Amino acid sequence: MSQPPELRRAVSRGQVVALALNDVVGSGIYLLPAAAAALLGPMSLVAVVVAGLAVLLVVLCFAEASSRFEGTGGAYLYAREAFGDLVGFEVGWMTWLARVASVAALSAGFAQALSYLVPAASAGAGRALAIAVPLAGLIAINVIGVRAAARTAVVLVVGKLVPLGVFVAAGIFVFSPRILTGQSAVRPDAAGLGEAALLLLFAYAGFENTPAPAGEFRRPRRDVPLALLLQIGIVTLLYASVQLVALGTLPGLGVSATPLADAAEGFLGGWSGWLLTAGAAVSILGTASATMLAGPRYLFALARDGYGPRWLASVHPRFRTPAAAILLLGAVALPLALSGSFAGLVALSVIARLATYLGTAAAVPVLRRKLGDPPGTFRLPGGPAIPIAAVLISLALAASAGKRNLIAAAVALLVGLGIYALRRKDRGPGPEAGAPPVQP
Repeated sequence: MSQPPELRRAVSRGQVVALALNDVVGSGIYLLPAAAAALLGPMSLVAVVVAGLAVLLVVLCFAEASSRFEGTGGAYLYAREAFGDLVGFEVGWMTWLARVASVAALSAGFAQALSYLVPAASAGAGRALAIAVPLAGLIAINVIGVRAAARTAVVLVVGKLVPLGVFVAAGIFVFSPRILTGQSAVRPDAAGLGEAALLLLFAYAGFENTPAPAGEFRRPRRDVPLALLLQIGIVTLLYASVQLVALGTLPGLGVSATPLADAAEGFLGGWSGWLLTAGAAVSILGTASATMLAGPRYLFALARDGYGPRWLASVHPRFRTPAAAILLLGAVALPLALSGSFAGLVALSVIARLATYLGTAAAVPVLRRKLGDPPGTFRLPGGPAIPIAAVLISLALAASAGKRNLIAAAVALLVGLGIYALRRKDRGPGPEAGAPPVQP
């Protein structure tokens, strides 16, 4: 009997790095300067760097965990191997739901950003087309092949970084210390500080998607940790540079609705506002592209390990992609984006991300005991210190979550528990998603 088709390992190291950047740099960077300045004033620059260092602790945990696995599934695989099937399933389930919410929200956000350039995209049929056409294009690209999706990620990363690079390179020459020191916080209170912490830390979110398609990377155990470390370094430097220029070129930054466009128009002219608006649209599309690549791989991994219908674990015989899982995610996300009813899922995504971070950070010491250190493992220094610090950061963020987020998470966890109880477990894991980690 012929063997069923398997995923194709086709993504190079450079493309993995592009995917990692695409996962994190999104529309948030275009709104972050004003929101952070409103909460912290000039100290927002320091806060951006501190947030990057805090997220680095979680990223390091993902880097070590990913260096032990070669299959598809990312955080789901790490939690399942460390804590068993139930915890692994819940992490994978919550992460997939968050990806659905993210694709829906990004698709709606793209239509909103596009409406500044094309007013017809703001409502009615124009809005529907602005949501459906790009989403259909991303679905098609991902079904056709992971290589095409990776190449698209490279193009979109360039498209989103160029406007930001122009903004920083030109703005640094007109930077004014007087304007920076004149910035004032709109909400300099304890509640504002808590909100700022969540805002800044989640501006770096998305890195957890990078290991999800590892089963299609050429050398995942080496390339994923490298991509994660490069990503957090580049993004922290980029965010700090953008925040510095915005603080030093736009008086009253904290009250601006379009901070980068307003600042750029002041020192580059009217055309720069269009450039930054176009950059925001490309950033949204790039992040949606990265989410469309990673999201279906969680569902594919769950189904291949027996937690869903077998057709969701199928691989397209020609394109060698999890086409059914890709199409399902798109089919669920499209009506949510069109209707706007995805608000509850967006609230859920906050806790889902924290569950992913917490599960992976806590898994690292357990994986060390279970698997040892196979050759090539990226082993963190300091024993359990970094994983413990990452767990504490995740718990602190969870404690800051609102009631709506917690209720949405509780409902999702209960639904997941029901699915888990009714699952039809296969006799053994599949050769890709459920492949065991590399053993010493």
